[in-house]
Amino acid sequence: MLEELQGMPDPIKVPRLIRRLTVGGGVLLATSLTIACMKQGQSQAGVFDRTNLPIAEPRPEKVTKVLPSEVPLPAQWEVTAPADAPNVVIILLDDVGYAAPSAFGGVVNMPTAEKLADNGLRYNKFHTTALCAPTRAALKSGRNHHKVNTGSIPEIATGYAGNSTVVPDYAVPVAEILRLNGYNTAAFGKWHETPGRETTAAGPQTRWPTRQGFEKFYGFVGAEDNMWEPTIHDGVTVVDAPKKDRYHFTEDMTDQAIGWVRQQKAIKPDKPFFIYYSSAGAHSPHHVGKKWIDKYKGKFDEGWDVLRERNLKNQIKAGIVPEGTQMAKAPDSIPKWDSLTPQQQKIYARQAEVFAAFTEHSDYEAGRLIQAIEDLGELDNTLVIYITGDNGASVEGDRTGHWNWNHYLNGVGETPDEQEAKLDEWGGPTTYPMYHMAWAIAFNSPFALSKQVAGDFGGTRNGTVIHWPKRIKKVGGVRTQFSHVNDVAPTILEAANLPMPKTINGIPQIPMQGTSLMYTFDNPDAKEKHNTQYFEIIGNRGIYHNGWMARATIMYPWMAPKRMNTVAADDGWELYDTTKDFSLSNNLADQEPERLAALKKKFMEEAIENQVLPLDDRLLERLVPSVAGRPTLLGDRTSMDLYPYAWNMVEDSILNVKNVSNSVTAFVDVKGGEEDGVIFSQGGRFGGWSLYVENNKPSYTYNYMGELLTLTSNKPLPAGKSEIRFELDYDGGGTGKGADLRLKLNGEVVAEGRLEKTIASRFSIDEGADVGLDRGSAVTVKTIGPRRYSAYGGQIDKVTLQIYPKDTDAAKG
Repeated sequence: MLEELQGMPDPIKVPRLIRRLTVGGGVLLATSLTIACMKQGQSQAGVFDRTNLPIAEPRPEKVTKVLPSEVPLPAQWEVTAPADAPNVVIILLDDVGYAAPSAFGGVVNMPTAEKLADNGLRYNKFHTTALCAPTRAALKSGRNHHKVNTGSIPEIATGYAGNSTVVPDYAVPVAEILRLNGYNTAAFGKWHETPGRETTAAGPQTRWPTRQGFEKFYGFVGAEDNMWEPTIHDGVTVVDAPKKDRYHFTEDMTDQAIGWVRQQKAIKPDKPFFIYYSSAGAHSPHHVGKKWIDKYKGKFDEGWDVLRERNLKNQIKAGIVPEGTQMAKAPDSIPKWDSLTPQQQKIYARQAEVFAAFTEHSDYEAGRLIQAIEDLGELDNTLVIYITGDNGASVEGDRTGHWNWNHYLNGVGETPDEQEAKLDEWGGPTTYPMYHMAWAIAFNSPFALSKQVAGDFGGTRNGTVIHWPKRIKKVGGVRTQFSHVNDVAPTILEAANLPMPKTINGIPQIPMQGTSLMYTFDNPDAKEKHNTQYFEIIGNRGIYHNGWMARATIMYPWMAPKRMNTVAADDGWELYDTTKDFSLSNNLADQEPERLAALKKKFMEEAIENQVLPLDDRLLERLVPSVAGRPTLLGDRTSMDLYPYAWNMVEDSILNVKNVSNSVTAFVDVKGGEEDGVIFSQGGRFGGWSLYVENNKPSYTYNYMGELLTLTSNKPLPAGKSEIRFELDYDGGGTGKGADLRLKLNGEVVAEGRLEKTIASRFSIDEGADVGLDRGSAVTVKTIGPRRYSAYGGQIDKVTLQIYPKDTDAAKG
């Protein structure tokens, strides 16, 4: 029998040999096998020693024979997953809210979630972190979000460890653990975990998906994207979206996911896969086709107050929320539906229709992936974890909602007349929409608050479904144990029969902090194992411990920067008994002061342990790197040269031309022919600027969030080398102020203009700057020249950006 171990044994055969030796007895044989296995890098207990990754490939034995016929052919070395390890699919939606999905009693039709829940389990006390990137970091790592340096989103990261958003190498994510244990891995959709300064050719690429355990990535790297005209990466390379009528990114990412899993199973049918399917729905912008929107026409005409009460009744009826649960009181600053004008009600009802349509469309697309897996015969042994949101529904639409959400980012309001004019287009390519904040409170029923508010379950609780037919036999039930997004990775490891590795690439790993949920699969009444969990986002914080919840709310997102309480005073703490008060309606702080004091102490212990401190309650102020204290690529530089093929440079990776005088100088060489096209652009259709040539004349367009001002040269571009220069003299005196504009051709002023206001904070979240074209949506809201993305037809030698932060007149060259 030991002859079967000559050379390098096939890892799949070793367990069979162990069983045969065990049946035959024989200490000598078993010991010999153990030694042989260990020589090959395999453990006595299983096929491999998986506690230190990667598993080292054994060095070949010395060959002393000359002829191939005299030398046994060694088996191919391959790390395989444990026997019967399941495929794993994580479906993560975005900003949906606890009360939206029909699978949890909500009004948004989500048949995929329902079907999986009916044949799996519903978790009605599953929690996220209250914000996008922190939830994703905890989900993929199995650790608390500050512990992996992601206390906030990359766009408002600070210089402190817990908020740097630089995921450390001592907390390697579960995708890499699975990959090193014989899984194929792929991520599709939204990423939002890579600092903007690390998304350029300068690298490092350490925190890109393909360096975080995923062999395949197809999606967008930032916080959000335009679903109609996205900026897509395949791996680390910017790629063109497929050219098709009514293209939509969610449909595209699903096509990519289906194609990948089909190819993976066709080539390696015995190898398990891990898919992270991270949908953009229903984060802003709410982009979805008209046929989906029409399904919800009139569904929200009664308003958010009626919807909120109806949601609670349906949740109780569905068994998601306990009988007798009270509706938590919404803040007084949330307007009553009856206080609105008929025009406002019409507008806001439409906003909710589009949100619901986008959410249902996202569920439908996830269903296409699940159906493809079922068609491959793989669904029975696929662990599906469907999380219906990475936090609660979002109030970031503020007091009116927006047809162009970039207005919110820059502190600019929208009038009812302006919104009504866009109503028929709402959700389509000419809008970048978000709904009124009151809808978020309704979609978070029965809780009071929302995304960003980490001490309220409206910010952190998201209905979650787990489906695994081969393992879960008592299906259709509700699991009520407290659970958290950091429980996902430990659940996956236990399901795959994999240990948490001690080291990866020689680096000792910190333990996962979550708790596997497999203990709940067979026992709905199992004693809760995840007993303590802190929460903190932008100063809003809370602590759950043995059924009690203490919290302090610093501010509501729509009231920032106004604070209700302060970190310095450590005031505003409330106390709730969650075993009797599902919705956090009955504040017991006055009745239980000693318990509250103990929980506050517990929060500080957790905060210190998880590098939550210092508590930083700044929000939009932190969009500016120098204010936030996060490093930038450019430091104190005031000039940079850029060249063709520099694409999708996000705002943190190039000079900040907002709120300062600046210039852009392009050196071109006109050789004749069709020269029209974009020389340099930043942002997109909903905010940005572009320097280009049209009809052989240099031109410049400033897009003030939908309002376009264009300068066109009074002279054509001559043949040969030319210098095209645009200068902006900023008024100063604050942010978003006006500016004088000049366009020059070879040193001569060829056009002048005036901006009364400029974009103060952000041109775009995900659309970057491009040399030689305008990828994604067009700043100019049209195509310049005959090429895709308005690509420039001539030769660009160099483009120089300059800023003049101390002298508003210094741009004059």
